[in-house]
Amino acid sequence: MDVKRGRMVFLGYGKYWRSDAIVGLMPIEEGRGPGQRTNVFIEGRAEPLVASRTEEAILEDMGATDAGFQLDALREAIRELLEAFHVFSPVLRRALENEHHFAVARWEQRLSELLKPVDRSDPSSQNDLFD
Repeated sequence: MDVKRGRMVFLGYGKYWRSDAIVGLMPIEEGRGPGQRTNVFIEGRAEPLVASRTEEAILEDMGATDAGFQLDALREAIRELLEAFHVFSPVLRRALENEHHFAVARWEQRLSELLKPVDRSDPSSQNDLFD
């Protein structure tokens, strides 16, 4: 399993650590609950940090899962495709649209939207907590 070096990994509750300094993850069995999901063993520290995230989520952020590598590869491929689209001449764009029904501008827009970060917070549900 490969870990992407130098990547900051969110452990929960404002704790971040470098991916290449994390040497082990162990799910908390007893006393597991909100704020206590995983023991994170850090190079040079005697005691593990307690993370509020699961080991799978931490591994995903470390870039150590197949899904993480695949997502990174897909993002890179989309970036390269967008760069190629940007250098298409107006003549080539018109030819693709008229002869092959391929709208370069529409695909540029769609692919750019895929690269935008996803906002996973639901503000309406957060406000419901205080009513």
